[in-house]
Amino acid sequence: MKTIIAVAELRDRIRPLLNEQELTMRVAVTGHMNITEETAVLVREEITRHLAEVPDLVGVSCIARGADSVFAQAVLEAGGRLEVVLPSRNYREAKVKPDHAPVFDELLARAAEVRVMGFEDAGREAYEAANEALLGSVDRLVAVWDGEGGEAGGTGSVVKLARERGVAVDVVWPAGAARA
Repeated sequence: MKTIIAVAELRDRIRPLLNEQELTMRVAVTGHMNITEETAVLVREEITRHLAEVPDLVGVSCIARGADSVFAQAVLEAGGRLEVVLPSRNYREAKVKPDHAPVFDELLARAAEVRVMGFEDAGREAYEAANEALLGSVDRLVAVWDGEGGEAGGTGSVVKLARERGVAVDVVWPAGAARA
C-alpha cells in the first residue's frame, strides 16, 4: 500500500533539514502610485493570482498609495508576511496624503517588520535607498508598470535595476489598466 503525503505535511517533515530561507519566497513591489480605482481592482486580482502559487510568502513594500498598498493588502490576504521599508523617518508626515493615511496606518500596524531608512526627510536619495533595500532582500519583483519610462527612482528605473541584478521581474499591467 502506497502512502500519500500532502504537500504541507511533506514541507513540515523536511523543514528541519533545510535552511528556513530555502522555503521562503521574498517578493517586493514597485509600481505607479497614480492608478485609477478600476485599475487597482484589476491589479489586485492579477497580483493575487501571482501570489497564490508562492509558498511561504514574504512581501516587501514601501506601502505608498497605489501599487505598493494594493500589493501589501494582497500579501496579507494570501496569508503572507508583510515587511515594510520606509524611505525616511518623516515619510508618513511628509508624503502620506490624508485620504491614504488609514490604509497606510493599517498596513504599518499589520507589518511583521518595519525598516526605516536612515534619512530624516523623504526625497530622491531616500527613495533610491529604499529601492536598493527592496531589491537587495528579495527573490522576485512585481512591477505594476505601464512600460513608460520615468524619473530616477521611479518604477521604470527600479525594473531596469532589478533586471541588471538578475532579480526576476513580473510586470503587471492588465488590459484596461490606466493611470489616474
